[in-house]
Amino acid sequence: MMIYEFAALLSYFLVILGIGVWSSRKVHSSADFILGSRSMNYWLTAMAAHASDMSSWLFMGYPAVIFGGGLLLSWVAVGLLICMWFNWQVVAPKIRVLTERLECSTFSSFFAKRLKDDSGVVCLLSAFFCIIFYSVYVCAGLVGLGILAESLFGIDYIWGISFGVVIVVVYVSLGGYIALAWLDLVQGIFLLSIILFVPVYITMQLGGWKVIEAQILQKQLSLSMVPTLDLAGILGVISMSFGWGLGYFGQPHIITKFMGIQHVAEIRKSQYVGMSWMLLSLVGATAVGLVGIAFFTNGLAHPETVFIEMVKETFHPFLVGLILCAVIASTINVMSSQMLVLCSTITEDIYKKFINQQASSKRLLFVSRLGIFCVAVVAFIIAYAKVGSIFKLVLYAWSGLGSSFGPLILLSLYSKSVNKYGACCGILIGGIIAAVWPLFDDMLTIKIDAMVPGFLIGLLTIQVVSMITNKMGATPAATLRSSTPQ
Repeated sequence: MMIYEFAALLSYFLVILGIGVWSSRKVHSSADFILGSRSMNYWLTAMAAHASDMSSWLFMGYPAVIFGGGLLLSWVAVGLLICMWFNWQVVAPKIRVLTERLECSTFSSFFAKRLKDDSGVVCLLSAFFCIIFYSVYVCAGLVGLGILAESLFGIDYIWGISFGVVIVVVYVSLGGYIALAWLDLVQGIFLLSIILFVPVYITMQLGGWKVIEAQILQKQLSLSMVPTLDLAGILGVISMSFGWGLGYFGQPHIITKFMGIQHVAEIRKSQYVGMSWMLLSLVGATAVGLVGIAFFTNGLAHPETVFIEMVKETFHPFLVGLILCAVIASTINVMSSQMLVLCSTITEDIYKKFINQQASSKRLLFVSRLGIFCVAVVAFIIAYAKVGSIFKLVLYAWSGLGSSFGPLILLSLYSKSVNKYGACCGILIGGIIAAVWPLFDDMLTIKIDAMVPGFLIGLLTIQVVSMITNKMGATPAATLRSSTPQ
């Protein structure tokens, strides 16, 4: 029976429910709910920015790629590490200062005020692409929970995604930003411990690294990160790395964590803590994929269950339930952060701006929680349709958000010439390219991830359109002094 696994899961969720109830006492307004009133310390900010990034992708999607292709595909992780480091360096300090100065709590409101857009077009475009791509992103998390429920308990996929929706809606509704920050801290430490412990323990059980290495070579999979030195090999590595990494500059659920830190001077401390956590987590996830190759000598029908199946066959049922809580934890973290961004977009950028500008804080808080429910319903419908694997769903949503918003974030922070016309065109072009690129991907001789053309063409579009319209008399972005403590 599943009594041990159920007991472990119940214990775990009682703990996080307790955190939610405790943190809900700190929520008194929509400002508390959406951005924690910018009161987070550097530990909370670091873990929130990173733990809210790694979902079931870390335990299921990414290890499946390594399991099927070997170490060469770990360039995905390299690209993520490089670009997240730059995200802390060039985006975090400036976005924290400017959003407070402009009194913004969302991406869309920051763009509107920074670009002097009173028409609301930038807000609407931003909100539109947020809703499209985040619905897919939340759906990816639900798919992970559905697969886990089938594998662990043998229950229907539909019940797994239903369970995920209920947990996330209840938790986010209770505490909002503050609850998620504390949840990210607790679960971030927990899942890091699990992702490092499991591959090390199973490696020892298999007889050491030499046994794993022999199995990988026998299956003719890569144990080297060095690509072939022809054009296809080099472009493949560049596309793999930056096809993921560039997305960090345009992920609202990550960048809003920078906006919530209490003291700008502590951003560097957050960077060291967060990047250390990220490096160790990705090393552990890569190891899971490599160890899985030797553990399952005959392969797996569903590679995305490699971590789950290894754990089930190795540990006591109670420990199985406890360890797999890490998968659930990481998935719920990301889904919750994404839904919070979405409901803040609906509340601040649509309801408050276009429907009820005089809404009270309590009214906005109610709309925020109603938005969570609506987003959950849409994501549930997409997940039920099973339109793709976790890895592909995350890549699609990640590319869409990164291409839509990444170029504009960078130019809004560092360019004086960008204006609302360039911004609108950039969001539109970047988002559309990312959305339709997968339809034509099979026609390309050399595989290029959607992020690369979407990001670069979006960046160029903003610059060119802004330059042309500025010459025609358009007003460029507001010039702000944005110096930050070093």
